[in-house]
Amino acid sequence: MNVDIGNALASVASPGVSRESLERLDEQVADAHERIERGMANEEHGYEALNLPERTEPDEIRAAVEPVADADALITVGIGGSSLGAATIANALESDTETVFLDNVDPEWVTRHLERLSLADAAINVVSRSGTTAETLANFLVVREAFESAGVDWTERTIVTTGEAGPLRDLADRHDLPSLVVPDGVPGRFSALSAVGMVAAAVCGHDLEALLEGAAAEAATLSGSLFDCPAYAYGATTYALDQRGAGVNAMMPYAESLETSAEWFAQLWAESLGKDDLGQTPVRALGVTDQHSQLQLYRAGPRDKLVTFVTPRGGGDRGIPATDVEELAYLGDSSLGKLLEAEFEATEASLAAAGRPNVRVELERVDEYELGGLLYGMEAACVLAGELYGVNTFEQPAVEWAKKATRGLLGGGDFEEAEAVAEKTELRVER
Repeated sequence: MNVDIGNALASVASPGVSRESLERLDEQVADAHERIERGMANEEHGYEALNLPERTEPDEIRAAVEPVADADALITVGIGGSSLGAATIANALESDTETVFLDNVDPEWVTRHLERLSLADAAINVVSRSGTTAETLANFLVVREAFESAGVDWTERTIVTTGEAGPLRDLADRHDLPSLVVPDGVPGRFSALSAVGMVAAAVCGHDLEALLEGAAAEAATLSGSLFDCPAYAYGATTYALDQRGAGVNAMMPYAESLETSAEWFAQLWAESLGKDDLGQTPVRALGVTDQHSQLQLYRAGPRDKLVTFVTPRGGGDRGIPATDVEELAYLGDSSLGKLLEAEFEATEASLAAAGRPNVRVELERVDEYELGGLLYGMEAACVLAGELYGVNTFEQPAVEWAKKATRGLLGGGDFEEAEAVAEKTELRVER
């Protein structure tokens, strides 16, 4: 990926960061890069994620999914990092295989999916490192029951991706299910370039090698200066803008196929950096759709936002038919691709004209190679930002608190977190 931070400079944006400030910050980037390199070399928890382009084995993934390679639909049962990376890849690329991601326990939503699918032609991919994630296990039990009710042997249609030990590992061993291991030292939200994110891609027939090659190419750019590394340029600039008041980061891809990538980014950024009263709040937008809903706020609301555009340079196109309506005649000489490009450039210029900081992240096109680079680049940017904030990028204590409270409320053990639920302050307004 290529990154243009020109519209985030103090000379054109407020809040903005001056070139001189970035040069001073670059000394901290150099120190952070040394720490990141050391963590990668020592295979430390979290930093190990940045080694995935070299460690992930595509042949192993393809071998595991071979029994269900004929599936018309793949139901991935996981949540958060066990789902969003896979969904980002699958939703960005065309395939004859439908992908469904059960990452919520809304009963009506789950039921609608299971009722509309031909389960005889579907496969299950259940993903949980611990094998104890309540939402994932609950949905898996529901899906398994639906397969049994439809007369389908779920054991012939299930792939398991989990840790070395735990209930799902025991299940896989007991039923001799094809299984893959969630790599040690890699938090879920950083696992898109492992089996966690690539099983769905393999079932859909996507090029796993190209995904990893794109990530490896991005890894090769990591260096001691933000001016030589697109990922570090993005991570350092977002950090600097947050320090100057831009505490909200609106991720706005300009391709429908990349919409899920904004959801993936939101988890990556929020769960990794939101600690010790620090961190930028990620929000999700989609170009051009949200020009007609959110742009008003970004251009004329509080000056507390950075807009990140992700835009592919190339892709398919479709001509716009000519019309005899005079006011619309100009559209007949154009195409949807040209209109999309014009919409992006107009939005970017609109924000710049109002002095609102924005950053452009460019991809050549939306394909496996570029997706691998985008995923890796944003992960590296996040790790760098964590170093600059001085937080533990790879833990998520607030998430763990809620998990314990949920388990306690369901009778899964005695947890003081569950007792706190009863202490909720109420001020009801009823009709």
